[in-house]
Formats: sequence, structure tokens, C-alpha cells
Amino acid sequence: MSMQQNSPEAASGSQGSTVDAAEIAKFSKLSAQWWDPKGKMAPLHKLNPSRLGFIRDAACRKFERNARSLDCLSGLRLLDIGCGAGLLCEPLSRLGAQVTGIDPSASNIAAAKLHADKGQLAIDYRCTTLEEIDPRERFDIVLAMEVVEHVTDVGVFLKRCAATMKPDGLLVAATLNRTWKSFGLAIVGAEYVLRWLPRGTHDWNKFVTPDEFTKHLLDNRLAVTEQTGVVYNPIADKWGLSSDMDVNYMLVAEAMAEASAGAAG
Repeated sequence: MSMQQNSPEAASGSQGSTVDAAEIAKFSKLSAQWWDPKGKMAPLHKLNPSRLGFIRDAACRKFERNARSLDCLSGLRLLDIGCGAGLLCEPLSRLGAQVTGIDPSASNIAAAKLHADKGQLAIDYRCTTLEEIDPRERFDIVLAMEVVEHVTDVGVFLKRCAATMKPDGLLVAATLNRTWKSFGLAIVGAEYVLRWLPRGTHDWNKFVTPDEFTKHLLDNRLAVTEQTGVVYNPIADKWGLSSDMDVNYMLVAEAMAEASAGAAG
């Protein structure tokens, strides 16, 4: 994920923005390293197959597509919030989705555009925030991957996510649970012992429990339809889905039946 902007001052001055200027400053230093699988973004590269598979499978179930098809997301509009340099946007575009990636960091968007051009991928990258998206735009799939734990107001952020979804759309999110286990593994372990991430990347107090996440979604007439934990296997050196949601977890949410019917009508 990324929550960056041209300058922290611009972010803090945006009216009603959920972008955190301090979070922007943290990630802006990493923009040139996004596509180095052995660099400081190595954890995201290793996590990407699990994230991508979860998103693809959830979308194919929802929209009745064949997940084995190379263009299984063809024709679906997808918004990736905090897209960074496009680690998720590119493979989803290759699956046929019409991808829009937004990030408030100009350097991230520049890196994303450059890499997409090299791969001849038509991805709509925009240096902007969720709050600045045209309210008339709607997407079949909205992604909030590793973003929620970096915003200033989770409830307001998810309300704006819901507003960008089509009535029959899908929200897929990934974040970190606020448990002592996550403090030990995601903060102490990942940032101080293993040094997978720069120190200070995460603030444990901003982690969101599944129950809190579910409540925010319900407040916006969205219901969780599936959820999973994501765990690291040090022997295999890879991430995989798990019933253990104590640290990393992902979920899928859809509009509740009455809300969807009302919006459609």
C-alpha cells in the first residue's frame, strides 16, 4: 500500500481528507524501490500472490467468472486505493480488469506509470486521493489493501469506499489486527528484528480488529461475505491464507440487500 502525497502540508490541508500527512512522509522515501523484489518492498512482493488470488477468486465468485480464465476480470472496473507503484494494479490489469490506481504520491504514480508503460499496460493511474474521486464514478471492485491502518478516520474512509462502489459491487480489504500477537510480529518482529520494513512503518494503535472493521462496514450498509487470515511460513518463505486472523487478515464486503436494491432503484 501507499499513503503518500506531494507534500505533507498539502495532505493535512485537504478538507475532509482521511490521508495522514505523517504516513505520507514515511512511504514517500520508498517510491523508487517498489519494483525491487529484494529491496525494502520485498514483503509486499512475497505477499502479492496471496492477495491477488484472494481478490481474483472473490471477484469470480461474485460476478460468476471462471477463475482459471486468463481474462477472468474482463470488463470489470476496479479501483485500487493507495496503489503505490502498481504491484496489484498490473496483474489485475493482465486479468482483463479496467484498472484505476490512485495514490496521493506523485513519485509513486510516476514509478507506476513508467513500469506499466514498459509492460504495455493500459492502467489509469492518478495522483489523487479517495476524497477527490468524482462522486459520479462507480466501480465493480474497490480495493483497500494495507491502507486502513494508515488513515486518520477508518469510518469516514470506509464510507467513501462504499460511495465509489456500484450497487452490486465488491469491496476487498486487507489490514492488521490489533492484538499483542500483531504487536510482537508486525511491529517488533517485522520492523526491529527481521527489518523487513523501516522502523515506524506501522502504528499498532491504528490497527483495526475484525469486529471494529465489521461495525464500520455495517454503518455503511456493507456486510462481510468472507474473511481470512494471512500467515507467513518461514520454512517455505511464503505467505498463505489461514484461519488465523490474529495478525494479517483480508475480507470481502458487499452492499446489504436492501441498500443494494434501493441504490439500484
